[in-house]
Amino acid sequence: MTAVLRCEVSGAPKPAITWKRGNHILASGSVRIPRFMLLESGGLQITPAFIQDAGNYTCYAANTEGSLDASAALTVWNRTSIVHPPEDQVVIKGTTATLHCGATHDPRISLRYVWKKDNVAITPSGTSRIVVEKDGSLLISQTWSGDIGDYTCEILSEGGNDSRTARLEVIELPHPPQNLLASLSPSHSHSVTLSWVRPFDGNSPVLYYIVELSENNSPWKVHLSNVGPEETSVTVSGLTPARTYQFRVCAVNQVGKGQYSTETSRLMLPEEPPSAPPKNIVASGRTNQSIMVQWQPPPETEHNGVLRGYILRYRLAGLPGEHQQKNITSPEVNYCLVTDLIIWTQYEIQVAAYNGAGLGVFSRAVTEYTLQGVPTAPPQHVQAEAMNSTTVQFLWNPPPQQFINGINQGYKLLAWPADAPEAVTVVTIAPDFHGIHHGYITNLKKFTAYFTSVLCFTTPGDGPPSTPQLVWTHEDKPGAVGHLSFTEILDTSLKVSWQEPLERNGIITGYQISWEVYGKNDSRLTHTLNSTTHEYKIKGLSSLTTYTIDVAAVTAAGAGLATSSTISSGVPPDLPGAPSNLVISNISPRSATLQFRPGYDGKTAISRWIVEGQVGAIGDEEEWVSLYEEENEPDAQMLEIPNLTPYTHYRFRMRQVNIVGPSPYSQSSRVIQTLQAPPDVAPSSISVRTASETSLRLRWVPLPDSQYNGNPESVGYRVRYWRSDLPSSALAQIVNDRLERELTIEELEEWTEYELQMQAFNAIGAGPWSELVRGRTRESVPSAAPANVSAQAVSSTQILLTWSSVPEQDQNGLILGYKILYRAKDLDPEPRSHAVRGNHTQSALLSGLRKFVLYELQVLAFTRIGNGVPSAPLILERTKDDAPGPPVRLVFPEVRLTAVRIVWQPPEEPNGVILGYQIAYRLASSSPHTFTTVEVGATVRQFTATELAPESAYLFRLSAKTRQGWGAPLEATVITTEKRERPAPPRELLVPQAEVTARSLRLQWVPGSDGASPIRYFTVQVRELPGGEWQTYSSSISHEATACAVDRLRPFTSYKLRLKATNDIGDSDFSSETEAVTTLQDVPGEPPGSVSATPHTTSSVLIQWQPPRDESLNGLLQGYRIYYRELEAEAAAGPEAKTLKSPSALRAELTAQSSFKTVNSSSTLTTYELTHLKKYRRYEVIMTAYNIIGESPASAPVEVFVGEAAPAMAPQNVQVTPLSASQLEITWEPPPPESQNGNIQGYKIYYWEADSQNETEKMKVLFLPEPLVKLKNLTSHTKYLVSISAFNAAGDGPKSQPLQGRTHQAAPGAPSYLAFSEITSTTLNVSWGEPVAANGVLQGYRVVYEPLAPVQGVSKVVTVDVKGNWQRWLKVRDLTKGVTYFFRVQARTITYGPELQANVTAGPAEGSPGSPRDIVITKSSSELTLQWSEGNAGNTPTTGYVIEARPSDEGLWDMFVKDIPQSTTSYTVGLDKLRQGITYEFRVVAVNKAGYGEPSSPSTAVSAQVEAPFYEEWWFLLVMALSSLLIILLVVFALVLHGQHKKYKNCSAGKSISNMEESVTLDNGGFAALELNSRHLNVKSTFSKKNGTRSPPRPSPGGLHYSDEDICNKYNGAVLTESMDLKEKSVDASESEASDSDYEDAPPKHSFVNHYMSDPTYYNSWKRRPAASAQHRYEAVAGAEAGAHLHPVITTQSAGGVYTPAAGPRAPLTGFSSFV
Repeated sequence: MTAVLRCEVSGAPKPAITWKRGNHILASGSVRIPRFMLLESGGLQITPAFIQDAGNYTCYAANTEGSLDASAALTVWNRTSIVHPPEDQVVIKGTTATLHCGATHDPRISLRYVWKKDNVAITPSGTSRIVVEKDGSLLISQTWSGDIGDYTCEILSEGGNDSRTARLEVIELPHPPQNLLASLSPSHSHSVTLSWVRPFDGNSPVLYYIVELSENNSPWKVHLSNVGPEETSVTVSGLTPARTYQFRVCAVNQVGKGQYSTETSRLMLPEEPPSAPPKNIVASGRTNQSIMVQWQPPPETEHNGVLRGYILRYRLAGLPGEHQQKNITSPEVNYCLVTDLIIWTQYEIQVAAYNGAGLGVFSRAVTEYTLQGVPTAPPQHVQAEAMNSTTVQFLWNPPPQQFINGINQGYKLLAWPADAPEAVTVVTIAPDFHGIHHGYITNLKKFTAYFTSVLCFTTPGDGPPSTPQLVWTHEDKPGAVGHLSFTEILDTSLKVSWQEPLERNGIITGYQISWEVYGKNDSRLTHTLNSTTHEYKIKGLSSLTTYTIDVAAVTAAGAGLATSSTISSGVPPDLPGAPSNLVISNISPRSATLQFRPGYDGKTAISRWIVEGQVGAIGDEEEWVSLYEEENEPDAQMLEIPNLTPYTHYRFRMRQVNIVGPSPYSQSSRVIQTLQAPPDVAPSSISVRTASETSLRLRWVPLPDSQYNGNPESVGYRVRYWRSDLPSSALAQIVNDRLERELTIEELEEWTEYELQMQAFNAIGAGPWSELVRGRTRESVPSAAPANVSAQAVSSTQILLTWSSVPEQDQNGLILGYKILYRAKDLDPEPRSHAVRGNHTQSALLSGLRKFVLYELQVLAFTRIGNGVPSAPLILERTKDDAPGPPVRLVFPEVRLTAVRIVWQPPEEPNGVILGYQIAYRLASSSPHTFTTVEVGATVRQFTATELAPESAYLFRLSAKTRQGWGAPLEATVITTEKRERPAPPRELLVPQAEVTARSLRLQWVPGSDGASPIRYFTVQVRELPGGEWQTYSSSISHEATACAVDRLRPFTSYKLRLKATNDIGDSDFSSETEAVTTLQDVPGEPPGSVSATPHTTSSVLIQWQPPRDESLNGLLQGYRIYYRELEAEAAAGPEAKTLKSPSALRAELTAQSSFKTVNSSSTLTTYELTHLKKYRRYEVIMTAYNIIGESPASAPVEVFVGEAAPAMAPQNVQVTPLSASQLEITWEPPPPESQNGNIQGYKIYYWEADSQNETEKMKVLFLPEPLVKLKNLTSHTKYLVSISAFNAAGDGPKSQPLQGRTHQAAPGAPSYLAFSEITSTTLNVSWGEPVAANGVLQGYRVVYEPLAPVQGVSKVVTVDVKGNWQRWLKVRDLTKGVTYFFRVQARTITYGPELQANVTAGPAEGSPGSPRDIVITKSSSELTLQWSEGNAGNTPTTGYVIEARPSDEGLWDMFVKDIPQSTTSYTVGLDKLRQGITYEFRVVAVNKAGYGEPSSPSTAVSAQVEAPFYEEWWFLLVMALSSLLIILLVVFALVLHGQHKKYKNCSAGKSISNMEESVTLDNGGFAALELNSRHLNVKSTFSKKNGTRSPPRPSPGGLHYSDEDICNKYNGAVLTESMDLKEKSVDASESEASDSDYEDAPPKHSFVNHYMSDPTYYNSWKRRPAASAQHRYEAVAGAEAGAHLHPVITTQSAGGVYTPAAGPRAPLTGFSSFV
């Protein structure tokens, strides 16, 4: 700039002016310095001025008159200038525009900025959106179109002013196009013309337009994305007819995409015929006159309307002609059975869909044949001719091709005898397509009239046969003549007789008889006879010469097979003898070689060998069957027996046959078992049924026992199976139970066809495979989820899901639709579902969702069976954010006169991320727009408002903010006062019944007093009756509300409700409870569970189920509905359109063919029988539960096959008949026909021993319908119970009532043990045990004993028969010292069983004591005393003594007293206890542990006579006799009569047996002697029982049978005339009536009257008290009754062991008998 310093000077003369700065002259009249100029006015001009020019300047004026000066200070500032001027800007609406105005200036000055818009100054305020920054920049926030203009920045300062101008343009999104119109395009089909008015472009040119459309309310999608900016109309093409469309358009400029225009009205395109044909057309021949056609609908986009149905047209393939049509009037039916077609003819088939606009496009033609039929014409020009005696030749031409009706599989040649039309011989001939066909039938009967015929056959069956032609087979040589026999056999002649051959093979013209000397062919003579002659007398024979005689029949073809035999002249033939020496070798599975020695031939040739055998069951009672016959092998010594069954036991026998007849049977061979072989056959009657979605049930009839061909334990079955479309993927299962009839094959693919085969196997190998059977698993739920699931939020309440279909191999049925499971994460307890019907829609828009909430989403597919697998992993998608809801629970906990504190909680519906809160408040009486507004952060939950007016009402408004803006506010009023209290509870709570539904109700109330503090909110609580807790339903009910809807309740449930109010001070008390209110009923929430359907009879099904859970009933259950329908046969299984929808849908939809049964019941009924169903049909059953409101969802469908059921009744009239000791024959009648429920396959026979079912029960399976079986290998004489059930393919029927039968008796087993005790040198006790297997009623035992070596040259065998089972011991008293005896014991029922054998040696035993010494006996008047001294002790100390006695009337020693202590050397007995008049000898035997020792020498003989007292003297007796003579005579006479009667009572002639009476007074060591010889038998008792001895129980008396067998038939001096039988008759109780106590003081109950038998027990002392005695009577009978059991040590060896134990406490009583 230029600085000018003025200096105006006046003077005269004119002064000269000089300018100086300091001492430097800057300008003067003579001095000039650049930039400094002296002005004419005297001033100084500095141009330009610089900052360094600042300083003091002095102006000097001088003339001649003088000089003056004046000074001035020059200040130089840097110039103020705009260095960063504002620039033209374009900003987007709503953003901030910044206009810079950067200036430089001298720091010593200040600047002032002035901004003008369009030359109008801008005056920003403190809250204005326009701000001038300190650096002069202008900031305009929230720009909008009003901000557009020229902005000038002016800078005012002492350093200068400056200004700059710039243009601000504000651009925005273009506005939506206006007046959008849509109309159908008149020139283009499937098109719509859109037009609009060009919108405001937002100050930025429109770049293009976007056109979106919504089809049938689907989400909007972009259809045209780049419509030119100059366009205001466009044609939208590619639309689908019969769909509704809405359109919207938006403009796009450089800012972005503007808002969409208003949607057009919904526009529907006119319906058009479908533009695509149905797809996946499959045709398959169903029968020979029908074809099943199946298809799927056209793609949904090609429907062009609502499908009304399909037109199927068909005609003969390759031929011109009109199509025939079928109209399928339901779009849901996607199959058609075309019937009434020509057999085995190819058709071309097309399908088109139609809708209301007409018929669509036909599909590409598919071709298919009808199935083959049977030929309808026979072969032509048939000729039949006999070629020889067994063969017929056929010649023929094929039927005309048009009558074959299929593929010619060949021909069948038929021939049947004229007299037996059922015996048809069939030969199959493969087709020969060249020339005349020919074939042969061989192996026909000779010289027989046959009718012959030929037929053609195809796969389905046989065609008609040709006209029968009669053909005779040629004559042939006849068979052998029958029944060759010889009669009238003389030295030189004999007569030969025969019969006609069975096989004539022609016309018999005569017979030829030849004979020759045996072995001399040159002597042969032949004679021919006519056909009527059947005998011939041969003469001129040599006597006693063997001849061979042949007889043969003759026809025109020659002489037949000769029947030959040998015969000796003069010697008539006999019956042959039996073969012998049968030897079996070369045993194989099916044959064996039998070698033998022929028996006597009966003086003629053997004509036939017959082999019989016992098969399987071997035994004397088993039947013999004929196995093999060999003819015309007279010299055979070995036979090969063919056709045996593998792994079977056989026993063979033989007989040989000559002309006289058969021989006796040979001895049986040894038992053999043929070797094992693989089974010959496969299981039969194989059937397969669908069991479940992944399993098939296979049934078969097992092999019978006879076809196992091996060890039954190794027999099993192998099942192999494979998918029909993958034959290489065969799997196998093994069934090891040979009796199993059923197998369920698991882990199969769903909805898949399988092929199956079976074979049987054993340890050797496997048998043949069965025929193929096919089965298909049931439709199931998908095993995989839809693929490629994705989700996208399209708004704050909507999410769009898309997916692709389930892989085909995992669909497991027909996909009916999809379900979307969605749940607000962490908010919803259970996912909700949204169903999408149809398998073509693969997207869904979920709406009504919560805003800004994360959702878990899954998609699953469902079939009619149910839901498949949900997709995984969970898809997580959050809905978009939105403006938030109002904050909740707004309270004012602190209220003062001039301030209040407000507290709140975040919104229950934040709808996004809360960014902050805004609190606005004003006086309630002030203007509505005068709010004081404060914003706080997102984490703040309280705010204090101050500087309020006291005692005034204020209105507070609180709102939250998200990214989408401020939400709805929550308003509340507060009074600035300090007089507040808690509110009163609400009152008059009421639930109007009209407002009650199944799951909600409406609660009304009247608010109580607010306590001078306004109510902020109400809290509702609900309690479920009867025992529920109070639950808070909501704590945020508006303070203004007087009613509230309460939902999420359970149907048909009683509730009570209560309410409380909350103000700033706190909560009120709860109100009074409402009356109990019950929600209405709703339909049951779930179906019956565990539904099963099982065949009950052949026309009924038993339905069983579990009731729904109580909590899901939603009311009073009234009953159930059972829906059932017939399904197509399994062979035709395929996709079905009219099937049940998903069972979890609202309601199961059923076809019109369905039926239903209503079961009115309580929930306790869980079974129902569906009756009157069709046999051999598959049915599908579903169930619902219902109440008065409606039905529950349907259960998952179950399938059942009707027609098979187990027999309903047991076999009838069961009879059990014993055949033998080991066999029972069971017969029965089948169950009544109406209860058989199918073909009876067999029976199961259950049998067990009557008293032990669990241990002995067995079961025999009979796979034959014959109602008879023999149970073998049973236990003899045992009661068996038998029960029978029938079974069929479906299972076992009920068992019959058990029926009892008893097997016959058999020989018993051997006694269980044999033992010896008390062995002395002459006596022992032998005892034995009852047989383990009695096999009947035991009648007694036989004891046989004999010395191993002869004794004194005599080998005596003694046999004792013991009758009865009670006595199983025997006292033997006739042994010889030191001799070893061989004992054998047998039990007897109906016969004797096996023996039990043992050896025993008579004493003394080795190591036993020596004989006692010094035997002395003394007698007093009333007793005998025996004394002795101890002998050698033996190997062990002596333990005691026994005394033996021998009465004079018997010759045998027997034990008298035993168990005498070792310390005792004397023993005393009273004479009155002995038999009077009998002389006794005694000896003593010492005993130690080794046994009984050597007896002492006998004592002197002592008489048992007692000395008579005085009153027995003769004179006393005489006096008494004289005084009472008369009385005595009468008594004597009576006694004599009585004695004679008893003595001769039972004497029989020839048997020296007498009746005996004994008075046994000693049962303790006493014995009775019995003398048996040819004289009368006398029995005397010599000992009586001592008092005080307790005896074990005694056996009942019995009889014994004896047999002594020695060389001289004498023993012990007595002659045995015959065997003796003795029986003791007792008047006392039998054994079964007695007990121990009975015998304690009772008289003896038995006596043993033979010296072979005696009680083996010894008693302790003679010093016993006297006891009563009883009489016993003996009588000659056979047998002995059962007796008590002994307890000696047991010996069961067949030889040897001797053991002598001490007597047990239960040993029987002693009784002695002697046989002299």
